[in-house]
Amino acid sequence: MAAASRSPGAGFAGPVAGRWLAVLFAALLAACATAPETTPDRVHTGRFSAVATQGERRESVSGRFSVEVRGDRMRVDLATPLGTTVARIEVGPEGASASGPGMQDARGPDADALAEQLLGWRLPVSGLPDWIEGRPAPSRPARLERDGNRLVLIEQDGWAVRLADTFATSGRPRLLVLERAASPSAPGVVLRLIVDDPAS
Repeated sequence: MAAASRSPGAGFAGPVAGRWLAVLFAALLAACATAPETTPDRVHTGRFSAVATQGERRESVSGRFSVEVRGDRMRVDLATPLGTTVARIEVGPEGASASGPGMQDARGPDADALAEQLLGWRLPVSGLPDWIEGRPAPSRPARLERDGNRLVLIEQDGWAVRLADTFATSGRPRLLVLERAASPSAPGVVLRLIVDDPAS
């Protein structure tokens, strides 16, 4: 599928090489499977960039994201820097789906499992809407670090989520850095999310 912007280099998964980053950042956004177009309960938009490395191999991608939450449904859109949508992941009680130009539609029991099915490793789909709001995802183990009263680190689902900067008015995260260590079968990933100011 078309990637938002990628540096040249060898892929990590043969024919799936460019696809994992698109799903990753579509994953970096979380979604709503064929939900009625009601007003979202929560909307987060912003910019993302990511680098995946394994040994001497490196790939990068960047663009814009949108995360919409409607009740128990979510929708994540991944777009180019100019705003053209290149990937979408929708999540609901019936499962998850991923679609985009040049990518065959795929379905799975949930967004994390769908990414694992396509790519061979899990991505932070299910935790993202809560992490963007500066809290761990509920009902799952997490380790937290604070600087005084401010939460600065969430370790959950195999990811280290650093809440690197906050908005002055709301105190919510403005810059998040998500890191996942490499394994023998999957690259290490560093994701940076710069969230748009909801007050603007």
